[in-house]
Amino acid sequence: MKIIGVVGLGNMGRGMALSLQRGGFTVLGFDPSPAAARALADAGIGLRASVADLAREADALVLSLPTSQVVEAVVNGADGIAANGREGLVVIDTSTADPASTRALAATLRETGIALVDAPVSGGPKGALNGALTMVLGGSVEDVARVEPVLAAMSAKRVHIGDVGAGHVTKLINNLMCAAHLVVAGEAMRLAEAAGVAPAQVLEGLNAGSGRSGVTQTHYPTWILNNAFDSGFTMKLMRKDVRLAMALAQQTGTLATGPLSAEVGRLWAASAATVGDDEDFNRIVQFIEPGRA
Repeated sequence: MKIIGVVGLGNMGRGMALSLQRGGFTVLGFDPSPAAARALADAGIGLRASVADLAREADALVLSLPTSQVVEAVVNGADGIAANGREGLVVIDTSTADPASTRALAATLRETGIALVDAPVSGGPKGALNGALTMVLGGSVEDVARVEPVLAAMSAKRVHIGDVGAGHVTKLINNLMCAAHLVVAGEAMRLAEAAGVAPAQVLEGLNAGSGRSGVTQTHYPTWILNNAFDSGFTMKLMRKDVRLAMALAQQTGTLATGPLSAEVGRLWAASAATVGDDEDFNRIVQFIEPGRA
């Protein structure tokens, strides 16, 4: 693995490309946005005019894309990976995506001698830029081992969950839990204020006890208490992930036995009426459903 292509040079893809470059790889990139591409060209990343060009040159392709539909187009399009990638190429999909779509794409690519590893990430743009992401991986033991040096250049922690699709299942569950933690933490801080206790002090107590979570330990001090709300992850993206988790629960027949998860999904969908798609996803802590105030 010497030449790595990155498809999607936005907040996350840009950071991953630069981390790969620091890791000693030759990094090539493609993004349909001229501004995103120029920013990487100035940093010494070799730009290519199409996904096809990357697929022909690279030993591995890292995808940093917003939805399964976009990933499908990049893989299956006439100018895409399946039609142009050479045998032995490994695709590393860092998107948060539909596991069923991921498994179907892996089967399509396998027919052309191309492997797919799903490697959704946590850690945001800062983690991508610093090579400090966390990855949950789906793929064969052999394929994951082949791309381990590539993954190591982008991440500080990697957990191999299982076969293709397992990484995306795990990521959807993770984001569903994060979505739930944000909702309940927002309610808890309103309760603290109503009871006359400062949220910052309540959080200190919670984080010393069993009620703590990533939301109380990281999100509140980093993005919420200071009113920064600049994590780099939007309401639109988190709503998409929660919808995917709800769809997975529906497909597996577990939605009926998960009333709390169903309510979290409903609340995140309802929040669209008053919290815009472009807002930071931590804004959900401020959401009060109309009619309940």
